[in-house]
Amino acid sequence: MYVSSRAVRLSQGRERPLTVHHLNQLLLVCSIVLLVAVAAVRISSRSGLPGLLVYLGIGVAIGQDGIGGIQFDNAELTQVIGYAALVVILAEGGLGTKWTEIRPALPAASALALAGVAVSVGVTAAAAHFLTGLEWRQSLIIGAVVSSTDAAAVFSVLRRVPLPARVRGTLEAESGFNDAPVVILVVAFSTAGPVEHWYVLVGEILLELAIGAAVGLAVGWLGSLGLRHVALPASGLYPIAVTAIAVAAYAVGAIAHGSGFLAVYLASMVLGNARLPHWPATRGFAEGLGWIAQIGMFVLLGLLVTPHELGDDIVPALVIGLALTMVARPLSVVLCLVPFRTPWQEQTLMSWAGLRGAVPIILATIPMVEGVEASEKIFNIVFVLVVVYTLIQGPTLPWLARTLRLGGDPGAADLGIESAPLERLSGHLLSVAIPAGSKMHGVEVGELRLPAGSAVTLVVREGTSFVPLPSTVLRRGDELLVVATDPVRDAAERRLRAVGRGGKLAGWLGTGESQAEG
Repeated sequence: MYVSSRAVRLSQGRERPLTVHHLNQLLLVCSIVLLVAVAAVRISSRSGLPGLLVYLGIGVAIGQDGIGGIQFDNAELTQVIGYAALVVILAEGGLGTKWTEIRPALPAASALALAGVAVSVGVTAAAAHFLTGLEWRQSLIIGAVVSSTDAAAVFSVLRRVPLPARVRGTLEAESGFNDAPVVILVVAFSTAGPVEHWYVLVGEILLELAIGAAVGLAVGWLGSLGLRHVALPASGLYPIAVTAIAVAAYAVGAIAHGSGFLAVYLASMVLGNARLPHWPATRGFAEGLGWIAQIGMFVLLGLLVTPHELGDDIVPALVIGLALTMVARPLSVVLCLVPFRTPWQEQTLMSWAGLRGAVPIILATIPMVEGVEASEKIFNIVFVLVVVYTLIQGPTLPWLARTLRLGGDPGAADLGIESAPLERLSGHLLSVAIPAGSKMHGVEVGELRLPAGSAVTLVVREGTSFVPLPSTVLRRGDELLVVATDPVRDAAERRLRAVGRGGKLAGWLGTGESQAEG
């Protein structure tokens, strides 16, 4: 079967338009792929592998060299769908980014996303040209394509590794910021080759980033303001509204000739830190959309590749990837983080944590659409590079964090707190889950010292719920229901997080409420 945007080519070689029967077959294939991908998430979470490798494998397995025999070669359609999926992934990542974590990391992340990308492009392009014999234009395109860390890969891996807030915030912010300059570079190299006046290109990048940042912050602020003051008739409308605002930020930024990717990330981050109504439902909806976007994008990229054509490009991909991983990325990290006096342990981890994923593969479709010479070779090299080095870097990142003594105690992870608004009562209902190893274990309810206007109203333990007394001792695995009035809602959450990290003496041991926000 041959799948394209216009027709389905049958084995007899005839073309017929898509019919309801074909649609039914397509829906069946899509549902099976989604179920297999969902089941594969558990495998990837246990092994430490980013899910992208599993999803790419599914695409390859059902492709023309696999059991499905589906032939797909529409690079333009892949690019469009990839851009749309990336918008959703960046929106989900922005919604889950805490401002308290990312704020101290903004200068370092910005340096990595701008100067770090420039260093990485130069070193990688030079290696591709001198070590593999590629022409300068092809080398520059590859250097630009692989210099972007992938938001989906970084978000999925780092949020399972208990890293210091500064390291995690820097890496997440970098992955959200560096897509914008890289896209501009890839388009410039693909349409006109090497740029004669580099300062013109730098000015264009800075202008597009400035426009994108302004649009993203403005749309996010206006959207959060509207959602806090407009009571929608159903809670299910809030997730839809938040998603629409995030997508609108991308569209407005792109139409204004700015960076739409930066706009959607910043707008989503503003929305995610705005204490919106029905936030748990919105967060769950965004995570679901993010998973669908990742699965669909990776499977489609797996379909686009032709495995039997990769043989001649394996060695160049390994050589370029080695130069990128062992030289370009560490050099860019060291040069960019020297002014911030970052410890060498953190620099080492951030050098190894520059994960590549779907973004480089999507960007590799740009020269294919533009008709650049040897664009298929560029795509194959990028595909092999991403698969091999993600397979190496992803599972070893937790080990490296422990070796460098940067991995925190998984049991001391932050409390899981969800908030549901009680509009008519001018309050909030906080659902608190105590994880294994939390310092809240063994603390009495009265020792929580919650602010006046908040109280623990119910404890659920091993499937049994009861109303606690001040002397009730909390245990790991308990779930608490805390009612708080509007004025003290934030203070109550900060106090709960502080006790979760520092125990009953949090206020005297330095684990204060201000630290608990991160």
